[in-house]
This record gives sequence, structure tokens and C-alpha cells, in this order.
Amino acid sequence: MAEYNTMELMICVASRELEDGASVGVGTGAPCAAVMLAQKTAAPNLLIMFEAGGVSPILPEMPISVGDSRTTWKAIMASGMCEIMETACRGMLDYTFLGGAQIDMYGNLNSTRIGADHQKPKVRLPGSGGANDFGSFAWRMMVMTPQDSKRFVEKCSYVTTPGWISGGDSRTRSGLAPGAGPYKIITNMAVMDFEPSSKRMRIVSINPGYVEKDVHDNCGFELLRAQKISETRAPSDEELRILREEVDPYRYIIGR
Repeated sequence: MAEYNTMELMICVASRELEDGASVGVGTGAPCAAVMLAQKTAAPNLLIMFEAGGVSPILPEMPISVGDSRTTWKAIMASGMCEIMETACRGMLDYTFLGGAQIDMYGNLNSTRIGADHQKPKVRLPGSGGANDFGSFAWRMMVMTPQDSKRFVEKCSYVTTPGWISGGDSRTRSGLAPGAGPYKIITNMAVMDFEPSSKRMRIVSINPGYVEKDVHDNCGFELLRAQKISETRAPSDEELRILREEVDPYRYIIGR
């Protein structure tokens, strides 16, 4: 088995979640690498949508922005942001990848501010962009993020993108589509999903090189445990070859 770094592991794990024929709303960076890898391996008919309007491209190489011309390479449509968001609103987006500075036990995300005072926060973050739209309307939201207790917090300073809100049926009661919401959280240490009843984050697998205590110690709230916790499958030689030679040969992402 070839050696790999943390970013390569996270990208490979995320790519395996995307089945052939699914639709996914994606931005740039590691999520884009994951969908490219999926398209070149087990999901050749993956329908990729970019926030700026590219629909179902065959990505020749890593785009540097959601409006990069490569996001419409051999695409079925070069549309705009309104068309993409309307497609999500109609329930036609199976997956999306999002991130933020904070995430809580229900998968709520903060990419707006750190600190209680909205006018004078400790840190001003870039805000929602299209994250709230994608997170509100995609059927399954996934997050790829490093894990530490400052990022995984008991309560977000600000909820930019709703997850399972306060757990249970609170998301449905808010008016969002029943059944849609956070799906998997993929970190450098583990993979988490959400317990079906309480909607609280729980550990489902531990990444190679870590133990369960590492995951708990680097989380600011109590994580639930799946009935059976497995070891995350390491990247295969073929996955790494495609990732390094075809997806990100200049190591823009995997070189971090």
C-alpha cells in the first residue's frame, strides 16, 4: 500500500460516498477533487453542478474557482447561479459539500462570524455565499474538515447554514424538506454521521493512525457512537494514482 497524506485520505473517503448517476453541488478545493475522483472511478455518470452555473462538465483538470471556464468543459449547460439554486430548490440536488469555521453536534455550520457581537466580532468570516441555499435544499450535505475542539463546538456563534438545527424533527418543523440534511462529516481523524432519531453526530469509523480517544479529545461536544465502529478504508493504489496524476497533478489541494 502506497503512503498517503491526510488530505488524500479525506478526498478518497469522500469520493466513495457519491454513487453513479447522482447529482452533486460543489465548489472548489478538496470537495472538487473528491467529485473529480468519483467521476474517474466508480461514478462516471456523476452530474456535477457548480454554483456559478456549470452543469455536468467533464472536468479536464482542477478548476480554481466556481466560475472557471473549466467548470463548463464539455458540460451540458453553461447557466447561472439562479438556475443552479432553483434546481436545488426543486429537490434535484442529491449531494453538496460545505464547510465552515464552526460545526456543532447537529451539523449546523458557521461561516459568518466568531464571537457574540455581530457588529464587532472576534473574527469576521466570508459569509454564506451559496452555502445556505445548498445546505437547505440538497438532500445530503457532507462536510470535509480538519478536526479540533475549536472547530467542533457545542454551539455555533452564528448559524450560517442549517443542519439538523436543534435535533429531532426541528429541521422539518422549520419548513425544510423532510429527510434532507447533514449526511457525513469527514475529518482527518474519523467519519461521522447522524443518529437517526436525535440527529446528533456520531462516530461511524476511525481513520488509520487514530483511536477513538483522539476523536473525542478533539471535539468540543460529546459524540455518540455507532453500534459498530469500523476502521476507515485507506486509499487504494489506484485511487492515489488517479488523484495524483489526473485530478491534482500540480498538488494544489493534496499538497497542503
